[in-house]
Amino acid sequence: MNGLRCTWFVLMCVAILYQATATTLSFAEDEKPLIDVITSDAPRGEKTIACKKLALCGSGKCVPALAALLQDEELAAWARIALEVIPDPSVDEALRASLERLDGRQRIGVIRSIGVRQDAAAVGALTKLLGSDDVELVTAAAETLGRIGGDKAIEALVLALEADFEPVRSEVAYACILCAEKLMAHDKAILAAELYDIVLAAKVPECRVAQATRGAILSRGAEGVPLLLNQLKSGDRAMVQAALAAARELTASSVSQELLSGLADLDADLRALVILALADRGDAETLPAMLSAAQEGPVAVRLSAIEVLGILGDETCVPLLLTLASDDYDDIRETARGALSILSGDGVNVLLTESLAEAEGKRRLALIELVGRRRIEVIEPLLKAVNDSGTEVRAAALKALGEVASLENLSVLIDTVLEPVHAEDGQVAAKALRAASVRMADREACAERLAKALEDAPTDARVTIMETLGEVGGTKALAAIGRMGKSEDEEMQDAATRVLGEWMSIDAGPVLLDLATDPNSSYRVRALRGYLRLPRQFGPEMSDEQRVAMCREGWNATQRDAERELVLEVIGRYPSKAMLQLAQDLAVGEALADEAAVVAKVIEMRLKDGGAQDK
Repeated sequence: MNGLRCTWFVLMCVAILYQATATTLSFAEDEKPLIDVITSDAPRGEKTIACKKLALCGSGKCVPALAALLQDEELAAWARIALEVIPDPSVDEALRASLERLDGRQRIGVIRSIGVRQDAAAVGALTKLLGSDDVELVTAAAETLGRIGGDKAIEALVLALEADFEPVRSEVAYACILCAEKLMAHDKAILAAELYDIVLAAKVPECRVAQATRGAILSRGAEGVPLLLNQLKSGDRAMVQAALAAARELTASSVSQELLSGLADLDADLRALVILALADRGDAETLPAMLSAAQEGPVAVRLSAIEVLGILGDETCVPLLLTLASDDYDDIRETARGALSILSGDGVNVLLTESLAEAEGKRRLALIELVGRRRIEVIEPLLKAVNDSGTEVRAAALKALGEVASLENLSVLIDTVLEPVHAEDGQVAAKALRAASVRMADREACAERLAKALEDAPTDARVTIMETLGEVGGTKALAAIGRMGKSEDEEMQDAATRVLGEWMSIDAGPVLLDLATDPNSSYRVRALRGYLRLPRQFGPEMSDEQRVAMCREGWNATQRDAERELVLEVIGRYPSKAMLQLAQDLAVGEALADEAAVVAKVIEMRLKDGGAQDK
């Protein structure tokens, strides 16, 4: 049934679009042949298609024909999909009439369709069905009454809820909740609260109690806070979750202060959860309480309060958060730094910058890290910190430079990669250099500086810089790595072909082909595979002429069948007349001729079917 509802929704959207744009064809002209199909002896498949089309163009004229299909086990669902979206009152009359003559699944389906259309005139007939001993029938009738709503539906559902028929009590309770939500939507909160209370007084499953509890709180507005707090104290997980959900949804302006007043009566874990709910409410007037809660008390409460300060706070929170950001307790320290990294306010960066100039110890370390996280363009203190005697300070400064350094400051990171004063700084500087390089607006200028550093760099540093150049990309980076691929040093050839093999643009093709055909290279196969990856992975971005040329050149460079198979795979993946000719040419050669002939045959068949490029 859910699948059919999804289908109905899609068709309804299409129907709305159709009705908004169709101006030249009349519905009568569209639907008559379709009516003829469903009233004829046509195959069921054709009738199904006709029902789908009537969902788009049907009017009241097709209702009798569709209604006649409601008793058909196979076509009833398709008929209902059309009937549910036809904007004509005769549909409602037909659905109500069919309730009397149908049974089983067809009857239940009609009940669901009445719910979709929310036909208030059907409430009487549906009410009678609530007295049935058929669980599925009562369930469908109750849910439909819930979707229709209104005084009569509510009266019937309340009576059914009080009846001693346990198998459907949960479904009837859900229908009552649906009615209450409709009342809330129509600004009838008092009536909704009464209905939620009726559900809560009944013997219903826990999930319904939780739903009704949330509704009972919301329908009372600010007066629902005591009920909310009682549920938080209940110890029942479902009730606690319902109360927390309501805490986030209540809109009355006094709710946040009332929740704060009730915090003292809750245990630490619940206080922490309520504080997070207050953050989601976004009420800035809770800040003073959060500042107090962040300083002392149970750790769980402090952590939640610190998180709230990051979300709701401003520059006035900086002093306290900075103190906490250098706390001895790991969780407090890291949570405070996280809060400072997202704290909003025009003066936050100014305060952090001013504090860094005089900071020492853990406070200085925290501020250096925050400069990087917030990408505050403060260079001089970081350059000074790079030469600090403390390993943690140097690492934080290098990482921060990776986030804020400009092209002019890149040399500091390059120098540290090439000749780190402290060995442990090398890897940190390498990561920072990559982070900084990929941020640069002028990638070519960045690549030029990196390429220059390659000339006299030690082996390990060369590999790092080549990997960075690979992430930067561009013409100069490609040329520099290509030169390393020609090096007499096999370690450089290894690194260069590895980086080029992952290049993310097709301009690496000529460089890779050159290395693949270089007799002095120890990594010819890897270079060739990297070359063949380009037309395979980036084929749609190439012209057919370029793709064919790369396949032909790649084939000519192959020395093993494994790589030739890769070429044939690319040829088959992008069929065209030019690719067909290439496959046919290869089929008369010595290597993999039979396999090439098969690929040519497949391409030929696809071209005949119109499923490939006709070039």
